[in-house]
Amino acid sequence: MSEPVRFYFDYISPYAYVAWTQIHTIAARHGRTVAPIPVLFAALLNHHGQKGPAEIPAKRIYTFKDAYRKAHRYGLPPLEAPPSHPFNPLLALRVSTLPLDLEVQRRIIDAFYAATWAGGGGVETPEAVSRILSGLGLDAPALLEQAESLPNKAALRAQTEAAIKEQVFGVPTMIADGELFWGVDALPSLEDRLLGQDPVPPGVGERWRHLPATASRL
Repeated sequence: MSEPVRFYFDYISPYAYVAWTQIHTIAARHGRTVAPIPVLFAALLNHHGQKGPAEIPAKRIYTFKDAYRKAHRYGLPPLEAPPSHPFNPLLALRVSTLPLDLEVQRRIIDAFYAATWAGGGGVETPEAVSRILSGLGLDAPALLEQAESLPNKAALRAQTEAAIKEQVFGVPTMIADGELFWGVDALPSLEDRLLGQDPVPPGVGERWRHLPATASRL
């Protein structure tokens, strides 16, 4: 069995939601599984000195419209904004980080994404997260207690730090066979990679990395 496609995500991103609905089918077509890896998008932004799309007024409304169009293109229900945005996704991410059976983890992620981007009332509050977990037939109080434990909080931080070391700068990010693909628009290129048809030749990235700059922004 080939290595899983690693899927780095945060519930705050509508693009990560759309990509999540597609990644399993793409991976399965090529005999792959998906390894979901929750990360804190805000920490990625801070590390790389970026602002999120929702923090840039000229980009905020466009981003939602663009994600809406992409959801429609993939046959998803109309995208619905969460109660607030940006919001604090930490509790939902911590629950998603718990060392659970992969199928249970996937059901939780599905439900959290539906709550965030399909009119489910959001995932920011403990009450909302508890309600979602109970609706899945899970022991919500026990899972919330585990999620807020110091080891589990440390696990999410470690996953985010490891993602930064892997050069992850946004969500969704997919890594397949050591190659990074960012954004829902990268799904076709990811599939090319899984087919062994990536047109990018070896070494191009390193040449670009060391290309000298003759201009810079102040």
